[in-house]
Parts: sequence; structure tokens; C-alpha cells
Amino acid sequence: MKKNKLGKFNFKYKKVFVVGGSGLLGSEIIKILLENHATVINLDITDKKKSLAKKYLKNYYYQKFNASDLENLDNQMNLILKKFGCPNIFINSSYPVTANWNLSSFKKNKLSILRKNVDIHQNSYCWSAHKICKEMKEKKILGSIVLLNSIYGFLGQNMTIYKKTDIEENMNYSIIKGGILNFSKQLASYYGPSGIRINSICSGGVKGHVKGISKKQDKNFVKNYSKNCPMGRLALPDEVAHSVLFLASDASSYITGTSLVVDGGWSAI
Repeated sequence: MKKNKLGKFNFKYKKVFVVGGSGLLGSEIIKILLENHATVINLDITDKKKSLAKKYLKNYYYQKFNASDLENLDNQMNLILKKFGCPNIFINSSYPVTANWNLSSFKKNKLSILRKNVDIHQNSYCWSAHKICKEMKEKKILGSIVLLNSIYGFLGQNMTIYKKTDIEENMNYSIIKGGILNFSKQLASYYGPSGIRINSICSGGVKGHVKGISKKQDKNFVKNYSKNCPMGRLALPDEVAHSVLFLASDASSYITGTSLVVDGGWSAI
């Protein structure tokens, strides 16, 4: 691996895979990485090229990738690794869910909905991270893995924030994120001797559209959430993205197996 002599936050010699790079957080992560001179490969079902400044396009690549297609996950990743080689950094910000994801509350949930979403979300996260770690170890790359997670991977959901809103609590989300959180620690323990770091970002609520649609978040939900958060608001996408940048960079060279909480103090009370 070529040594980076330009500073711990300069990604000039870094090749970065971003799964879900066209989403709310993924697109912000890609933007910041490109601003810091990384070579970025966006792995998503849709491209984000049109939203990028022309000066960054020479370091941006897109490869269609469907995280929900578990049957072909290995084949998809093998083709990507063959085409682009092994990355220095692997970031997963994807959010694969089923069409009936909105039925994941305790009242409406079904075993079939739970099983399918655990498979495409939790299992795609865990298997793809493990596969990249194996490749990094084989190629002797001192890599960094960052998995996007949630405070609901280690906390129960606060039911009061859903009052008088069109949103319900999500049983399946907590199961999925809890599994990813602990698996990231297991990966860090196993691959630490190979110089590979694995961390996760546990973010609180993020301002943006509702998952799966362009609809904005319910005003009462935003109000309820903000009242319960010490900083009095939801996070902005770039605030989470900059936290990802830190864990991906050489500035966090002695940090692995951790879950960085980015929640405006939500979990402190």
C-alpha cells in the first residue's frame, strides 16, 4: 500500500467502495471523500453522477450493485473486485428493505417480513464486510471498514416520538442494527491482527426524506424527536458523513471495534 504523505485526512492514494452511495447519507459521504481526493466507486442500484461537480468526475466511478439480491451477492462482489481491485476503504451506507417495510411495527409485523428484511439488510451488510476483509487480508492491505448503523442498534426506540404522527416504531430495524453492531466488533477482533479496522457509526435521527419515498418527515415526528434530543434537532447528513470520514481516515489508525455515536446527546439521557 502506498503511504499517504499528504496528511491523515487526505485520501489521494485511497480507493473507496461506498455501498448505497446514491442515498441520503451515501451521496454526502461520496461528496466529502471526493473533496478530499479519494477515488470513489459508488455501488448502488442507481447512479449519482449528475449531482457531482465536474471537477470530481475523474475520480468517481459507478457500478450497479443490488444489495437485496443475496443469491448473487458473491458473484456481484467478485465482478466488482475483479474490475476495480481491492479497496483501501469499504463503507456501507445502504438501506435495503422490502416493499412492505412499513409493516414492520409490533402490531403489523409478520415473520415473513422479518425474515426477508434480516436477510437482505443485516446479512448483506455482514457478508459483504467479511468478504472485503478477506480480500484485504489476502492482498495485505491495511484497510478500514465503516458500517452505517443506528442508536437503535443498542437502544430501545422511544415510543413517545411517534405520537400523533404517521410513523410507527420498527421492530425489524432494531433486530437488524443490533446484529450489525455486534458483528462489526467480531470482525474487528478477528481481523485486527491483519491490520484491518472495522467500526460502525451509530447515528440518531437524520433530517431528510422518509425511507423508500421522497416524502418529507412528519412534522410532529421532527418536533417530538427534537424535544427529546439534548441538541434540540435531528442530525444533518453531512454531520454523519464527516464522522464516517474520520473513521475511514488514517486519523483513526488505532480505533477498531468501536461504535461511534453521532446522536446529539440522545443516548446520554
